[in-house]
Amino acid sequence: MEAGSNAAARDAAAPSSDGGKVPATLRDPGALDFWLAVALTGFCAGLGAAALTWLFKSVQELAWGAAEPSMLIEAARDASPSHHVAILLGAGLVTVFGQWLMTRLTSGNGIEITEAIWFQAGRMPAFRTLGSAALSIVIVGMGASLGREGGPKQAGAVFGNLFSDLRRLPDEQRRLMVAIGAGAGMAAVYSVPLGGAIFALEVLRGALALRLVVPALAAALIATKTASFVVPNAPLYSVPAYPVPPDVYLWAIVASPLIGLASIAFVRAIAWADHARPSDWRRLVAPPAVFAVIGLFSIVFPELLGNGQDLAQALFKGPLAPFALCALVALRPIATVASAASGAPGGLFTPSLTFGALAGSALGGLWLWIHPGGSIGLYALLGAGATLAATTQGPISSLVLMMELTGEARAFALPMLTAIVLATATARLIERRSIYEARLTDEQVEARLRARG
Repeated sequence: MEAGSNAAARDAAAPSSDGGKVPATLRDPGALDFWLAVALTGFCAGLGAAALTWLFKSVQELAWGAAEPSMLIEAARDASPSHHVAILLGAGLVTVFGQWLMTRLTSGNGIEITEAIWFQAGRMPAFRTLGSAALSIVIVGMGASLGREGGPKQAGAVFGNLFSDLRRLPDEQRRLMVAIGAGAGMAAVYSVPLGGAIFALEVLRGALALRLVVPALAAALIATKTASFVVPNAPLYSVPAYPVPPDVYLWAIVASPLIGLASIAFVRAIAWADHARPSDWRRLVAPPAVFAVIGLFSIVFPELLGNGQDLAQALFKGPLAPFALCALVALRPIATVASAASGAPGGLFTPSLTFGALAGSALGGLWLWIHPGGSIGLYALLGAGATLAATTQGPISSLVLMMELTGEARAFALPMLTAIVLATATARLIERRSIYEARLTDEQVEARLRARG
């Protein structure tokens, strides 16, 4: 059986021979069907991102009295200890009920986007994937330490698969459509059209070429504009105009390999969490137990709640108290890994960025103590970008995403690029998987690497 699955992995990852290449011009055969699918995927991914953003804000306001992610920490500080435990325990129970309901209403198992693109020609179970997307948004709104971009990415991928079916696109085009649908969902929920498009190609599809970039950009642009009636067209993070003295480059040279090593540990911890997901009676117990413990810790450290956007924002503007920083460098990623290990669905993008901001802030604090030069908020920013690049193994998309997320086009580009290159090179030297490939077997990783060339 194992040999058969390995052969299937090799076959699925092999380059398509069905003549289904992406049309380079509108004169190519099937170009109109392809571009119609691109437009419809972008439009529906934007609607999905808008709907899920509204759901997220509604749930968080109901649970914590604050709709915006940037207000969660303050709202949690004002909440009673019993409220922390009750809401997180409720998130665990919602996870159990939601997953039970999906098994009753749908057939088959869920599949991750990366696995679907590379080993199922982009085919995904629509209702189960959309159910998982909605469930992830609800529990993150209640305080689960996972990312809220996972739901819009899943929804966009489902629409990419759906319109590939309706337009009868060949497998090679379907793979791309699912990837750009996921990227469009991410672009729409964070208003990052360029970063979302490049993320779709570099991280999910594993290829950057002109004939791929244009449809990815088109879908991301359409999705972002469609969702703009709910998602503001503004940078997600507010960042001061930090000066960049030469010492910052020296810090990047010293600290970035350490951030790369920390990123490897995080990726491997997520891989362990995926293998540790309970499949027997424990799946009824694990989410409530894990989330209740996180609720207890959040009484002292409310920064553990949610996807970490508000914590990253605080780090980009200045240092945390030393005790809180030391504790959160360990506790925040542990909370994310534990949440994933419990079987709860959710994204990993913002939790990775937040972990990087914590690591950058901690290493920046040590640097300023030994060798004053630079601002600790800038080091948090560089650490966030370096960790994103090392965990996703997408250096180009990470640089672009950090620029769009902060609205800074040039101010920190060179030191950020230095940190990204060194952290990614360190990570790739030791670990071939990205955080989105954590579920793949060694055989599947080998097959993907061969297909990517």
